[in-house]
Amino acid sequence: MRYLIFGLALIWALPAAAMGPWQDCGGEVACTLGDRSYHIRLPDDWDGQSPMPVMLHFHGWQRTGALPVNHGRISGATRRRGVLLVAPNGLRKTWDFWDSDTDDVPFAAAVLADVAKRYPVDEENIFVSGYSFGSAMAWRYVCENGNDVRALLAVAGTLSQSETCPQAPGEVRHVHGLNDTVMDFPMGPGGDVTHPVELWRAAYGCGAGEARGVWQQVDFLTLSRTEWDTCATGRVSLDLHPGGHFIPHGWFARHLDELLDLPFSYP
Repeated sequence: MRYLIFGLALIWALPAAAMGPWQDCGGEVACTLGDRSYHIRLPDDWDGQSPMPVMLHFHGWQRTGALPVNHGRISGATRRRGVLLVAPNGLRKTWDFWDSDTDDVPFAAAVLADVAKRYPVDEENIFVSGYSFGSAMAWRYVCENGNDVRALLAVAGTLSQSETCPQAPGEVRHVHGLNDTVMDFPMGPGGDVTHPVELWRAAYGCGAGEARGVWQQVDFLTLSRTEWDTCATGRVSLDLHPGGHFIPHGWFARHLDELLDLPFSYP
């Protein structure tokens, strides 16, 4: 199933447009879009005019978009790096990512289109991210509608590695805890710890990955990175850590710094 962001967005946007002028929204106050809604968090230093990179973030199970726009490891990273954070609300606080027949992909596409009507957006820097169930939803989104996405930033949640995706983002960056027992670490045959990104390595035509060593944003958590950067198309990065089901401190910050060519900083 293929989705066109701006075409299908009209289906969702018309009811909102009929309401008249945009309502005030931001932070914990949701922006309405038809019978659904989303949250936003503006960068701290936005000048009110310059186009902003956007990070579309899918919340975890039984959460809402109000959580990521106030989360230190999510909005703490975006708002300090000039990135507009956009966090849709899942129906019944969850996401339908199980197969391509989902209304959540066109809804999220409509959210991006609605945001672009409200704010100047840097269309070359659209990032899609998520945590846990939201990470699996982020995978589903770029699988079905990712051709215009700069990068997938996924934390502790995937799709089946046997999926066939009609679209793909420019690159994929994924992190997972080796001792995750909530969204279990997707170990590959023979104990292959690179299996969590097998789908994208195949889609991009990647060869062997290269270990890039360990890195830290905080002294109590060490991550090890493997990269596939000689693929036919695209690029894949996998960070692993010895912990469980959580967003590593500084992970979004580090990857946004790399993607936007900014000096490394924390938070």
